Amino acid sequence: MEKEFEDNPMPLIAHLIELRQRLLFSVLAFMAAFCLCYFVAVDIYNILMLPLANIMHEVGGTQRMIYTSMTEGFFTYIRLGAFGALMLTFPVFVTQIWLFIVPGLYKKEKKVCLPFLIASPVLFMLGAALVYFIIIPLAWRFLLGFQTMAGETVLPIQLEARVGDYLSLVMTLVFAFGFCFQFPVLLTLLSYVGFITSEILVKMRKYAVVAVFVVASIATPPDVISQIGLAVPLLILYELSIYASRMVEKRKEDEAVG
Repeated sequence: MEKEFEDNPMPLIAHLIELRQRLLFSVLAFMAAFCLCYFVAVDIYNILMLPLANIMHEVGGTQRMIYTSMTEGFFTYIRLGAFGALMLTFPVFVTQIWLFIVPGLYKKEKKVCLPFLIASPVLFMLGAALVYFIIIPLAWRFLLGFQTMAGETVLPIQLEARVGDYLSLVMTLVFAFGFCFQFPVLLTLLSYVGFITSEILVKMRKYAVVAVFVVASIATPPDVISQIGLAVPLLILYELSIYASRMVEKRKEDEAVG
């Protein structure tokens, strides 16, 4: 009888050695990307600041960033380099995870899982693009609308944003949207292994709606635009996960019949 496994079984110590190698490769890739991104940190800074600069130009007020600690400027560049490195090496991390688990999969399981390997980075970038091009400009325009000029109030209310706080907020939003967009990949994989079914997802829909808005309220600033901007795409992705789960179940039934 033909073996379904392509690779020979590996002892535990061999798995641990391979895991160490995968982790080491991922760390080295991150360090190399960090060095590259650190030298272009100013460009990364300009990209992240562009939405705020555009809105500030529209609404007026102080058009500058400040820092209140002697070391804040230096650590800002470090964080910019780390942010860029994580964005660049996310596909590397996903690929290394895939290469670690693939020897333990059957041929048909490899064929099923391979599309998810491609979909995961794509969905991450879609989430990051959504927050950068749509959610952030809307949220910043709303929040900066509370500024006042000298003639409107006794003392004007103007934003004096710390560069560290602003960048932390933007980076958090980018990663929150990117990782939340992995939702359908996770649910579809759980459906494939039989941990959940499409019927369970349908029955849990009302609880999923509550959970989505809770996650959105935690992962985004306390403004309605950001929270709805994350919650609505997640609900759409949940419905797509139900559809994908049904497709996986149908495929498994066809394979069982065949």
